[in-house]
Amino acid sequence: MDWTLFFIFLITCGAAGAGGALFPPGDWYARLTKPDWTPPDWAFPVAWSAIYLLISFAGARAGATQGGGLALAFWAMQAGFSTLWTPLFFGLRRMRAALFVLCILWLAVLGALIAHFRVDFWAGLAFLPYLGWLSLAGALNLAVIRLNPREAALHPHRM
Repeated sequence: MDWTLFFIFLITCGAAGAGGALFPPGDWYARLTKPDWTPPDWAFPVAWSAIYLLISFAGARAGATQGGGLALAFWAMQAGFSTLWTPLFFGLRRMRAALFVLCILWLAVLGALIAHFRVDFWAGLAFLPYLGWLSLAGALNLAVIRLNPREAALHPHRM
């Protein structure tokens, strides 16, 4: 594995994950009705830290492999859509738009998983927990929408 590539991918994950610090869940999220199967708050940073390490490993493996271009394109796609979800859900409180982005993200991660498997078994395997976590996140996003039908999105003032 190329450690330089690994750290470049890990820094990219850190930038994508910065949305969690910029748009924390806060009191609004705490007040929402959530399903009984919602993971505890501590599980989210643990899961994302593990996912970011795994997909950085996957990107570094694919990046050092001949023919890894498609895998890296899907890697970049998932990073972009992952970056969008947090400001939509927590920042603007646009839960439906966030769910739409999450569906595209899920497809991007599925594409990344398949493309990474084609160039390196271990790189593909590293995307499996991410797909599982996104499946849970999508179900949770949908459940929160259904359990909080009167929640309004924020409408930032025009400048």
